Amino acid sequence: MATWQPSSWREFPAAQQPDWPSRELADEVVDEVRSQPPLVFAGEARRLREALAQVAVGKAFCLQAGDCAESFHEHSAIAIRERLKVILQMSAVMTYAASVPVVRMGRMAGQFMKPRSSPTEKIGDLEIPSFRGHMVNSEEETAEARIPDPTRMLRAYNQAASTLNLLRAFTKGGFADLSQVHVWNQEFVAAAPEGRRYEQIAGEIDRALAFMAACGVDMHNSALHQVDIWTCHEGLLLDYEEALTRRDSLTGDWYDCSAHMLWIGERTRQPDGAHAEFFSGVHNPIGVKLGPAATSEQVLELCQRLNPEKIPGRLTLITRMGAKQVEQKLPPILTAVRDAGHPVVWICDPMHANTFTTESGRKTRRFTDIMTEIEGFFAAHAAEGTWPGGVHLEITGGDVTECLGGGEKLSEEKLEEAYQTLCDPRLNARQSLDLAFHLAELMRR
Repeated sequence: MATWQPSSWREFPAAQQPDWPSRELADEVVDEVRSQPPLVFAGEARRLREALAQVAVGKAFCLQAGDCAESFHEHSAIAIRERLKVILQMSAVMTYAASVPVVRMGRMAGQFMKPRSSPTEKIGDLEIPSFRGHMVNSEEETAEARIPDPTRMLRAYNQAASTLNLLRAFTKGGFADLSQVHVWNQEFVAAAPEGRRYEQIAGEIDRALAFMAACGVDMHNSALHQVDIWTCHEGLLLDYEEALTRRDSLTGDWYDCSAHMLWIGERTRQPDGAHAEFFSGVHNPIGVKLGPAATSEQVLELCQRLNPEKIPGRLTLITRMGAKQVEQKLPPILTAVRDAGHPVVWICDPMHANTFTTESGRKTRRFTDIMTEIEGFFAAHAAEGTWPGGVHLEITGGDVTECLGGGEKLSEEKLEEAYQTLCDPRLNARQSLDLAFHLAELMRR
């Protein structure tokens, strides 16, 4: 690993990369991003790795949640605040139910690019490049809008910087106060169609807070008013990730300073590919998405490639098997990784393998399928004696209509009312909290 450099990936086959019209311009933009300050710091990434090491041994739980694909159009303090608010509400419920700390990670400040199944798409009789996220091109359905533009990397960097600034202000400035978060959850329970189902958990949390106060616990303790929110995104665009990779002045190790944690997607997890090469050399916590086609042999090869020293908290395996396949496909992989002694974090992504298209052409997901995959994930871990370490969700703080079902029983006819996603369907705020309370019930069985 002594010969590894941030540019080493360029000697390997790189999937899902944009075909920049001008490599010269792309190189100029990479140099400009490289000259900018880091978005996160190596010490923060190490702290997250330590927190994830606790998840790996069953002493914490992880909530990864945020936008499917961040938008250049939807960048406001209100949008960021509302997304963070949902993550805080969900984590408060999960913390109480699991009786362990929750590591909160936002798919924020970097989730600007998405892998696509085809490089082009048909719009009527016109075939144009696929939309790859705002870091690469625009969603408008014209050939001109879909031309990859490397200068968008600079805009993504600037938006990520301002998002991180707001996240730090909100999480350390009183917005994350536990008592306030609990009041929000009480309001949700009172208004939710299935509110009575959740009254018991909400009431128990209320009594727990009152008990702490009565026992003389300092309710002004910073732990009750401030939280850590770590950022994560799929490290897909390697030009951008390379540009933000810096050598730590304390340890001499390389860190990708675009986010605290990065993951490799299902479509780019080839052990001999450019993404595995790049992320083998940075010292951030790293994740890998695993679909139903993943084999135990492939997973063990990835574990060895990305975490040969078996450092706890370094590697997270994010499974996305599908509601109908998780209990069949997951156990052999759990067994193989456990028996090989790899201290990984196991996280369930119940969204991506449960997507389908309606007759009207809308991509959507059923809330029941999402919960079924989570339940199957927990069942598989219970059977193998391993720890179900967390969930990975695509959510928004807005009142969108993109996923079916939930407490409000959103129907297919209502999808058109507020279908706003740039790419994949997200749970809205109420559906996200429905899921958190369902998950709380599952954790307590």
